[in-house]
Parts: sequence; C-alpha cells; structure tokens
Amino acid sequence: MTLDDALSSPTISVPDAGRIFFGMCRSKAYEAARNGQIPTIEINKSLLVPVAIVAKQLGLKTKFESAV
Repeated sequence: MTLDDALSSPTISVPDAGRIFFGMCRSKAYEAARNGQIPTIEINKSLLVPVAIVAKQLGLKTKFESAV
C-alpha cells in the first residue's frame, strides 16, 4: 500500500498506518495504537485506523476530506 492508496481509503490496518505515516514496524505500530498515539476504531473485532484523522494531524488531504 502506498501513501496515495492510504489517502484514498477511509480506514487502513494498524501496521499499514504505522509504516506509511510514521515509518514504524508492525510491533511498534500496535504499541502506539494501544497507547492511543495512533487513533483506532474497532469494527467486527478488527482494529482499524481512520485515515482522515491521521491525515489531518499530519496536514495531508484525503479523498474523503469533504466528509470530515
């Protein structure tokens, strides 16, 4: 997944968010998510990162920005 792919999706996995937005490995991304440093939502027992929130924090624009 690329940054453009991520910014075109409403949610992405914790490992993808950690890698794409913060340069983290999988374990550090989950640790950051557990500590609340990466925002997450749980849907059907899956932990997902809402891209619009992270993108806004980083000054990036998403495909869904008008919906936020």
